[in-house]
Amino acid sequence: MRVAPEGAAMLSVSGQEVARYVWHSELPLSSSPRPFLHPVRTLGGHTVTDAAPDSHSHQFGISIAFPDIEGTNFWGGRTFVAGHGPAWLDNHGQEVHRRWLRRADSHLSHLLNWVGADGNVLLRERRTITCRALDLTAWTLRVDSRLTNATDRPLTVCSPAAKGRIGAGYGGHFWRGPTEAGATVLSPFGEGVEQIHGREADWVAVTTSRWSLIFVPGDAATARDRWFVRARDYLGVCSALAWDEPLALPPMQTVSRQVITVVVDGPVDTELAAKLARTAT
Repeated sequence: MRVAPEGAAMLSVSGQEVARYVWHSELPLSSSPRPFLHPVRTLGGHTVTDAAPDSHSHQFGISIAFPDIEGTNFWGGRTFVAGHGPAWLDNHGQEVHRRWLRRADSHLSHLLNWVGADGNVLLRERRTITCRALDLTAWTLRVDSRLTNATDRPLTVCSPAAKGRIGAGYGGHFWRGPTEAGATVLSPFGEGVEQIHGREADWVAVTTSRWSLIFVPGDAATARDRWFVRARDYLGVCSALAWDEPLALPPMQTVSRQVITVVVDGPVDTELAAKLARTAT
């Protein structure tokens, strides 16, 4: 068992380390510092996440991130400006660990503040991460997030698509995959990104010759969110909270989402992916 560095916690399944949760990250402000899971591994030892790649240095493993919450960039990198396009703005926020509620080998739960560029807290979050074995070749990672408006005014959660950038509905639970030749996207609608991007679905999978990931909504609210899926230039899957319409969160109100990721050694087909998705829930 590896020793977790300062600011990180290890997660294990049946005594085997499968993920590292960096809860206190030393990231530049331009990357919107936040906790993230990386590396995440199969039971066979294959790494299925990437962090700070050259092409998108603000993307980190598995994280919860939004490009625009009331004008604050909690995604990192440039901000999409309607009528202009992506631009560097001095508007980056950060997600700050408050305190632990529970720390165990296969279960983490903590409280966070989402702090705006002006230093004020916009959101308070309770995040829970659990993992469990499915069989000898697969395990599940469940991330449960409860975000509460900490201000006395409504907060608007917005994606670039909601501001006019067609197809860019991302913002929420986001996975950045490693560079992998021959990766295939599967969903109940068929093979390929074009079949699933921008649609609701019971599951979406990315499969390679060495590993596969199956993303599953963990509750009814998450099941109504659309999927952002990318396989050109990089591998990325996001359960999108505000696809093409802004989400207004009233003061003191909470929005909850839960995503389950099935981490598998080896390839899967549509039938096996659907079976594992059902088993995961």
